[in-house]
Formats: sequence, C-alpha cells, structure tokens
Amino acid sequence: MLTVYGIPNCDTVKKALTWLKDHNIAFEFHDYKKKGITPEKLEEWLTQVPYDKLVNRAGTTFKKLTEEEKANITDNASAIALMLEKTSVIKRPIVESDKILAMGFKAEDYEEVFG
Repeated sequence: MLTVYGIPNCDTVKKALTWLKDHNIAFEFHDYKKKGITPEKLEEWLTQVPYDKLVNRAGTTFKKLTEEEKANITDNASAIALMLEKTSVIKRPIVESDKILAMGFKAEDYEEVFG
C-alpha cells in the first residue's frame, strides 16, 4: 500500500491524488496538517534524499521565512527542526511504500514509476 504525504489544499497534491485514482492505484493519504510528521519519518527520508530536496524552497511557507531562518538550514538537524515546526515546508507530495517512490508530481514520472 502506498502512502501519499501532503496537504489536501495543495494543487500539486491534488494532481497526484487524481492521477493515482485515475490509474486505480490504491493509497492512503497522510495529511501533515492533521496528523503532523514524526522526527523518525523525516530522518528515514533523509537517508534517501538530501535535506535540500526535502525542504520545498519554492513554496510560500519557505518564502515567508526570514533570511536568518533560511540561512540557519545547514544540515539534517536544522532541516528537521524546521519541517517539524512548519510542515508546509516539506516537499509534497511524497509517495512511498517502504521507500520514497516519488516527490512532487509530474505525470511522466508517475507513469514511469507506477504505470
């Protein structure tokens, strides 16, 4: 079973969920806003991708950070602290089974991974 991590009002998450539903791929949705995220899950993801890929620097939440807050993201520990405090800064969606299968949404990437 796949787990899709994200927030329901994110357009990119909506596109990914629609694509998965349209392709009859079963998944469970994990809403960061309602369920949060554990430090352990973030640490697990950081064994698979670097923190600069897990932190969504293009999103509104990141852009609203002060320059000092942005400059303080220098390693896994500081990235985890930020992601725990502001879950909207986590790249989304993240689709995983026993490991990360996809981050973000591009139809051609989903076709390759899940098609």
